[in-house]
Amino acid sequence: MYHEWRWRPYVSVAERRRQAEREMAKLRKMGYPVSPVVIEGRTIVKTFWGKAWCDNLERYSDYASRLPRGRTYVRNGSVVDLQIVPGEVKALVSGSEIYKVVVKVAPVPKGRWRSICQDCAGAIDSLVELLQGRFSKGVMERICRQRSGLFPTPDKIELSCSCPDWASMCKHVAAVLYGIGARLDQQPELLFKLHEVDGKGLIAKSRKGLPIAGKGPVAEKILGSDDLSAIFGLEMAQDTNPEAEMPAQQAKPRRAKTLPGKTDTAAHAGKGKAHSRSSASSPERRP
Repeated sequence: MYHEWRWRPYVSVAERRRQAEREMAKLRKMGYPVSPVVIEGRTIVKTFWGKAWCDNLERYSDYASRLPRGRTYVRNGSVVDLQIVPGEVKALVSGSEIYKVVVKVAPVPKGRWRSICQDCAGAIDSLVELLQGRFSKGVMERICRQRSGLFPTPDKIELSCSCPDWASMCKHVAAVLYGIGARLDQQPELLFKLHEVDGKGLIAKSRKGLPIAGKGPVAEKILGSDDLSAIFGLEMAQDTNPEAEMPAQQAKPRRAKTLPGKTDTAAHAGKGKAHSRSSASSPERRP
């Protein structure tokens, strides 16, 4: 018997938002801690941890062609609730109706986590530095290393959605995956909670770290988009840093003061030496 497939009627973004607000209001009355994903502007992720999460997924061919379906959804506020707990992410996404999405992530094997901590020992000085993603390039490469770093591979992620879409990664699931990256922008410590590891293990300890911990001077522990691009092989939008672009203000050289009552005898005596240093000590003339 032939069954005609019928697409569900289109629901506008405005209607989806109204529908979501009604559902979330009901949940709040029941005491549920609703936590929507809010994207400001067009950029979904801005910090190291958020970018690294999304770029790790995008570099796998299993996900690269399907993830873009969720960008519009996460940008327009369709991920109305997202909760990260150990080993699992639960979310509610507003579509033709409210759909339930579950993303299960396998914990990082203990041996791998030990190896990551040993390789990074002595390179991360504080919890603040860790959460801000202020690493040397060597530490970043170790954390983001494909299949042996901190971020999961597709075979370590289990996806499910209550929508009728037959694809394993529907647009609702894709929106949630980007939503996780956006949430890590605000609360990077949730990545360690999701993987069931203690992030404090990466902070510098008294023991001597492996050679990777010494790569890159301490002054270069602020990573830019070009560093992540090199690791993941992806093109990323450059973030401008107004403070970094401002040239350092040069100190004006001081003009020597002549003490009252001083004769010109001393000045004539040192005239030869002063003449040899005049190019270095006198201020530049401006046109």
